[in-house]
Amino acid sequence: MKLPAAHRADLARSVRLFRAFRVEQTDPDFFYGMLAQDTVDQLQTYADLTGAVVLDVGGGAGYFAEALTRAGARIVCVDCDAGEMSARGEVVPGGVMGSALNMPVRTGGVDVCFSSNVLEHVPQPYVMADEMLRVTRSGGTIFLSFTNWLSPWGGHETSPWHYLGGHRAAQRYERKQGRRPKNVFGESMYAVSVGEMLRWARQQSEAEVIDILPRYLPTWAKGVVRVPGVREVLTWNLVLVLRKR
Repeated sequence: MKLPAAHRADLARSVRLFRAFRVEQTDPDFFYGMLAQDTVDQLQTYADLTGAVVLDVGGGAGYFAEALTRAGARIVCVDCDAGEMSARGEVVPGGVMGSALNMPVRTGGVDVCFSSNVLEHVPQPYVMADEMLRVTRSGGTIFLSFTNWLSPWGGHETSPWHYLGGHRAAQRYERKQGRRPKNVFGESMYAVSVGEMLRWARQQSEAEVIDILPRYLPTWAKGVVRVPGVREVLTWNLVLVLRKR
């Protein structure tokens, strides 16, 4: 299997992503379009997407599905929020309603199971990760990325006040903004750590860990994930890549 050249994760790319993130709220098409293409380029270094059946877990408005389709993949998108799935008009082709904790997909039914920034929004992250492993065929690829709680953006729009506690950060946001945050700690956002998901990945007998990396940081910063404590703050967003045995 011949894969594209390695994804270029240099400092310039990190700067572009962080600059784009500043307009996530005001220009989501620009930010999520850029992030989706960058992520698919990254994914293609681990899996051949041409003709592959790819399950996008929590794909929402379809930015990643569009980038995956351009790369030649056939998409199934599972999401539990009909509003998110139709946020840009029509529901994404291949989109189905379903929970990431109990996906309506047969065991071993997809070549690649992909998820971006969904794990921190489910109350049982291990169950979601197990489901991603279940639906992937033998020899297939699991690409799981999430925002870890102790990163500077761990509280999402309530950051950095989440360092004082998730509930307190949500209350502060509501006082300041006059409305509840979209991501409410304990309801639609949960604390997930780098350490716990590394333990999950390394304990899998049905899959081999292919790569572990900080998603937005340059390649030379990859070693940060090996340093307990420090990795919880500096990783920002963790990527786990596994191959189903």
